[in-house]
Amino acid sequence: MKVLVVDDSGPIRKIMGKMLRRMGFEVLEACHGKEALVQLEKHPDIELLTVDWNMPEMNGIELLEAMKTKRGSEPKPTIVMVSTENEKSKIVRAMSKGANEYIMKPFTEEILTEKLTFLGMGGSKNDKR
Repeated sequence: MKVLVVDDSGPIRKIMGKMLRRMGFEVLEACHGKEALVQLEKHPDIELLTVDWNMPEMNGIELLEAMKTKRGSEPKPTIVMVSTENEKSKIVRAMSKGANEYIMKPFTEEILTEKLTFLGMGGSKNDKR
């Protein structure tokens, strides 16, 4: 299963990518929302996105809005917002814009695994999705 990690921090993309690869995912990366939209066009088989809130060019909320407009009734990838934003109102806003789950930074591999399992995407090396 393909996952797109969208974060302006290279170290965070590497850490998240490493965790996801250990879970059996094929990982693609984007450093902001505009690049994520390009990746989604190139790879329509992306099933999962992890999205940071605060990024240059196009932030996470703008990306969610653009995806909702652009994709319309097409199958939508599952979206996990991964951010330092921890105010309840911001979490509610992200969920209302299309995020399926929310993880606050800093996070552990255990938290990521729990959230993905909850979403039915608990990738495993033996999983042939």
